[in-house]
Amino acid sequence: MSVHDDLTAVQRSLDDLVRSVGRLEKQVGSDSLDVRRVRTDADHLRESVALLRAASPSETVRTERVPIPDTPYDRTLWADAEDEGLGSREGRAP
Repeated sequence: MSVHDDLTAVQRSLDDLVRSVGRLEKQVGSDSLDVRRVRTDADHLRESVALLRAASPSETVRTERVPIPDTPYDRTLWADAEDEGLGSREGRAP
């Protein structure tokens, strides 16, 4: 999942929370300190998610191609290299 997908999922959940808080306010009343706290917290969360969305990098697909030559590599590049996973030069495994 990308950051954009995660932020979208958070936003959907937050929208559900705000709707639920609205229904709760209708049932309990918005005069209650606890309901006002929940409403304020939900609003702060919405602001925070909006800030995260604004700060997240936009998703761009890189289509830059890197050419790989067909010519063989210079053998001196591998002069001091060992083949990993094939054992040691002496034929004994450590």
